[in-house]
Amino acid sequence: MTLEVVGLSGAPESVYRLLVSLGEMSVNEVVGRVDLSRLAVVSALESLAEQGMISVTDGIPLLYRATPPDVVLVPQLKRHAEALDLARTEVTELVQAYQATLRMQDTSHLIEVITGAEALRQHLQHIQSAAQTEMLWFCKPQYVAMPAGSNTAEFEGLARGVRYRVLYERAYFDDDGAVTNIAKAVEAGESARSVPHLPLRLAVADRAIAICPLVPGGPQGSPGQPKAALIRDRSLLSALIALFERYWEDAVPLDLDGSGAITGQTDASGRTPLSPMDRQLLSLLVAGVTDKAIATQTGLSRRTVQRRINGMLQLAGATTRTQLAWQAARRSWL
Repeated sequence: MTLEVVGLSGAPESVYRLLVSLGEMSVNEVVGRVDLSRLAVVSALESLAEQGMISVTDGIPLLYRATPPDVVLVPQLKRHAEALDLARTEVTELVQAYQATLRMQDTSHLIEVITGAEALRQHLQHIQSAAQTEMLWFCKPQYVAMPAGSNTAEFEGLARGVRYRVLYERAYFDDDGAVTNIAKAVEAGESARSVPHLPLRLAVADRAIAICPLVPGGPQGSPGQPKAALIRDRSLLSALIALFERYWEDAVPLDLDGSGAITGQTDASGRTPLSPMDRQLLSLLVAGVTDKAIATQTGLSRRTVQRRINGMLQLAGATTRTQLAWQAARRSWL
């Protein structure tokens, strides 16, 4: 059972799934199909009716019909998604507040302050040259120390087996030459994803050292010398890495098409249209209907259903069906 997040569990969930899969049924028919007592079935039906999850048709015997899941479940899922978005914003603000507090205190034992674009560029090259396993990046538009296409250390790192996971803020693609340079990096092995907005610039090497800005500045920033922090403190690194992973999970994967062009970017609203059939499959999937039952209802083969669902998983950048449902609600696909 996986619908607790939308307030449905136990016997009501079992009965609702059954009605979604098989259509309208009488009490006796439901009792014959689920491992529940008649009293439990009647109680579940009454609960579902109070929540608007089912409707009752007149006649003898009374027949119960499921309210479409995209009508009753998807709005609730969207509300939960919005709550998660708000919580993520609060966490980001807490991280920024923590950094501000450190700046007002003696931070010499926690961080090293880097001043100037050239010093920042050298440090970014150094941590990449020393990286053994992984580099994590937040890339925002308008460079501070490294113009697009100048980071040759990345290609050297990729060549020796360092994994690069890079998150690009959507506005980054408007910078001169940005799309071409991203395509070259992806072709070389970079794992790239896109998000509407990033909270800060960030580079993390081997989860052991990070560079992030303290104040704006530089060739494309505010007047004055940019200042950045070279961070080795374990607790602060953990917070920054957790922030990266949270954004990475929700981001849209970028890939190359047959012509070598970047694909996977969404429009300004973040919406990616699905076909009517895919929307129907997604609605049933959100309700927890099995692949076999979906195939029966839609007239598709079970293999076709699984192929379409796998396609939506890739489109959403999700690894599980639960993540797909969350992403569908977040991106207003239903």
